[in-house]
Amino acid sequence: MSAIQAYVRKTAPRGRTTERVGPFLATFSPDTAHPMLNYAIPDDGAKPPAAEIAALTGAYRRRGLLPRLEYFTDVAPDLEKLLVGAGYRLERRVPLMTCPPEGRIDRPVPTGIRLRAPESAEDFRSMRRAQNIAFGEPAEAGDAGEPSAGVGYLLAEADGVVVGGGLALEIVDGTTEIAGIAVLEAYRGRGIAAALTAHLTRAVHEAGAHTAFLTPGDLGIGHVYARVGYRPAGECVHLSLS
Repeated sequence: MSAIQAYVRKTAPRGRTTERVGPFLATFSPDTAHPMLNYAIPDDGAKPPAAEIAALTGAYRRRGLLPRLEYFTDVAPDLEKLLVGAGYRLERRVPLMTCPPEGRIDRPVPTGIRLRAPESAEDFRSMRRAQNIAFGEPAEAGDAGEPSAGVGYLLAEADGVVVGGGLALEIVDGTTEIAGIAVLEAYRGRGIAAALTAHLTRAVHEAGAHTAFLTPGDLGIGHVYARVGYRPAGECVHLSLS
């Protein structure tokens, strides 16, 4: 678990500014106040006094942002109680699932569906638009641009229409995250999400990753990931202070 948390500490700051506050790495996205893109990550074993929690809160308040944390509970088991005592509330608990190469289960691409890498700016916009709609976010994604080095994107098409997508983040010390798996509601139940996940997972394993992990947003999609070979390995908590 510590290795996966270390992975997040290394990758979450990409494209963000950071500030070290006691045992916390606070990250801030310069172009958005979206809470999912502005959060702090604790050090392993963090047991901060009230003054350090207050300092972290202040770092976000000064920027007009919601004070917020995301972390795996196993690496800092005493922290949640301390944060709740300081007024933070639990937003949600998210399962952590992992898949090693030997545990991966390949899944076929459903009939009538094509999986491919985006090839143009329009492909990226269409994929992001489908993901946003699937996640209940505003549809307009703007210019998604080209992928960062070491990041793999995969979209799903039905009759030339982009109906979903997902991505594999960069591999760091043999670990990577599979994220953004999303399929438009009208196309769910056909095995598209499982195929996207399986293809991305196989790609990162073949590229040298020994651990692929993901954090399913709900129990239903967790069952999909289980069919690809992912197994529960812990939990991630999201806490914030309104």
